[in-house]
Amino acid sequence: MSVLIAGATGLIGKAVTRKFQERNIEVHYLTTRKGKLKKEEGFKGFYWDPKNGEIDMQCFDGVTAVINLAGASISQRWTRANKKKIIRSRLDSLQTLRKALEKLETKSIESFVAASAIGIYPNSFDRYYTEDVTDVDPSFLGEVVSQWEEEINKFSKFPFSVAAIRIGLVLSSDGGALPAMVKPIKSYVGAAFGSGEQWQSWIHIDDLARQFLFVIDQDLKGIYNGVAPNPVTNTKLIREIAALLNRPLFLPNIPKGIMQLLLGDMSYLLFASQRVSSKKIEEEGFEFYHKNICNALKNILLTEEHSSDIYQKEFV
Repeated sequence: MSVLIAGATGLIGKAVTRKFQERNIEVHYLTTRKGKLKKEEGFKGFYWDPKNGEIDMQCFDGVTAVINLAGASISQRWTRANKKKIIRSRLDSLQTLRKALEKLETKSIESFVAASAIGIYPNSFDRYYTEDVTDVDPSFLGEVVSQWEEEINKFSKFPFSVAAIRIGLVLSSDGGALPAMVKPIKSYVGAAFGSGEQWQSWIHIDDLARQFLFVIDQDLKGIYNGVAPNPVTNTKLIREIAALLNRPLFLPNIPKGIMQLLLGDMSYLLFASQRVSSKKIEEEGFEFYHKNICNALKNILLTEEHSSDIYQKEFV
């Protein structure tokens, strides 16, 4: 058995890859950089160029599951050019995989799992979102995820199971938002954003990686929220980080206008509120190891392995 991962070198991809390697499952990965190609035992790289629809078809040899995590970071200024890059990177990767699979005898492939995002849910302080909600957030974020999932849905014509995981705020010491939150708090200048009442539907990186494996193992189909069972407000999240780091919070909340001046339209990411349910995947039998924010942060921030260097990590 082998699994093919597009986006294996990113934050989530590395965590997912480790989980497969722990189970002695061979990982094939796709990369746009020929200099990153490796042929190691259990970890083999293959070249692709989604912009031009190119892919090394040998990447599918022996593969029984495909995971797509590819896509440019949403955390960059939302200029016209960057918006196009963010959307096209997602669509191009999926289209390249789909067209390649159309050329294959796909009987050996049993599962296709793609990353999506909870940003599709409308900004709200009081709604509680499950996967059957069809409303789409009227923002660039909602537009990205809507187009992303439209492309994922095109894989439903294949005989294998197709699933999408709508990922929330990923907590990790190795990248993502958490190190960017930790740094100002550690330097005594931490504060919540706006009212601080916006909901943050988070997930520990380890639980998220396990979700991808669980969806494949259980041959699940459809959409699943990649969030922990207990969302928190931005204020709660910031306070929990400060308490663990033994740092006071004495500054007022950061006004929305200031962040709009600094980040432009991308500041929407800091103030959007989505309270999202994890019930569907739990009902399938998935067990979260990190159910509440305090224990999740303790596991990440106070682990001896990371305690000396997490504060030096930059937002990726």
